Amino acid sequence: MAKVSGTAVAVGGLVGGYGVARWTERRPLGGVVLAAAGAGAAREWRKAAGTRAAVGLTGAYVAAFAGSHPLAKKVGAWPSVFGVAGAVALASWAVTRDSAA
Repeated sequence: MAKVSGTAVAVGGLVGGYGVARWTERRPLGGVVLAAAGAGAAREWRKAAGTRAAVGLTGAYVAAFAGSHPLAKKVGAWPSVFGVAGAVALASWAVTRDSAA
């Protein structure tokens, strides 16, 4: 079975969660996508870098979701989502890069 990185799962959850909420007009459905991806990313982060790293990166994931809302008022919804997803990806890469080898 192919390994999927926590980084990819987290980015997919942030972007996909917003996309699902927007296109279905059902915010709770987007929340389900966001939560499921967050749980999957946390599991992969724990495997890759340990529990402390997973807790920290999960906190960054939740903060990115929360921070995307006020940021969207300044730059627009999609730029905000892509910006916070990029920030989470960078944090995830920085924390887990040594364990990827």
